[in-house]
Amino acid sequence: MTVVCFSLAATGWLLPIAGSGESPAIAGQLAAKGQILSLEKISRLAKSHKPGEILEVELEKKHGRYLYEVEILDARSQVWELKLDAKTGQLLKMELDD
Repeated sequence: MTVVCFSLAATGWLLPIAGSGESPAIAGQLAAKGQILSLEKISRLAKSHKPGEILEVELEKKHGRYLYEVEILDARSQVWELKLDAKTGQLLKMELDD
């Protein structure tokens, strides 16, 4: 399994989380090749399903398929975890994070 993690810094830039494995450059290369959606597009899609502040984005490869896992803090201070298909942006799962 491949995991690339990102978090939102106070500046609004997406930054890698230490120890996440592969470089965030991998996500950029995959997006440039059209194999996955860009972080900007996936962020917009995630927020269209659950408005709020994005806390973290992970790119995972499971069973040959890339998935984005997005954590969003909503207006009620609840953290939601959304799983989206990285190529199509289709919402696969949304649940409250424990």
